[in-house]
Amino acid sequence: MAEVEAMVAMRLRVVRRSKGLSQRELARRTGVGSGTISQIESMAMQPSVSVLKKILDGIPMDLASFFSFELAPESARVFRRGDHVNIGAPGIKYLLIAAQRPNRALQMLHEFYEPGRDSGRHALSHEGEECGVIIAGRLEVTVGDEVHDLGPGDAYYFTSTTPHRFRNTGEIMCEVVSACTPPTF
Repeated sequence: MAEVEAMVAMRLRVVRRSKGLSQRELARRTGVGSGTISQIESMAMQPSVSVLKKILDGIPMDLASFFSFELAPESARVFRRGDHVNIGAPGIKYLLIAAQRPNRALQMLHEFYEPGRDSGRHALSHEGEECGVIIAGRLEVTVGDEVHDLGPGDAYYFTSTTPHRFRNTGEIMCEVVSACTPPTF
């Protein structure tokens, strides 16, 4: 039974993070308490099929897909282009690298912003550090009160607790490769 609990816990954590959801946000979407989700992910409890289905409805994902997608072992070293999980929104593609790998200590994204698109109306703030390099296009990076206009080859690095925001100020697609630790997705 511990093997089943571990499989459900790992799969739920991977799916939730690959969709960019915190335990609290997933709980809000589903009506299942965040404590319950936390207990499932930490293997303190095994959910019933109906509770698991309710949680997956908030992602959305069906039970068959949940139990059939392939998890990468922690030893996996290579992830092909088609393996990356898009956790973006309309006009923004955030391809999460190694989303299928459990217990990642690092988050890496291959980002694409259409002209005029941004990371959201509100500045982001979370634990850790992040950095990135602009591959193509223009990216306005706001960190606290500082606003920087970056182009190809330019990079940024800052403590993520400082409110920050990203926006494509150019007329072409902006491509960025970024990393964050600890992972927020």
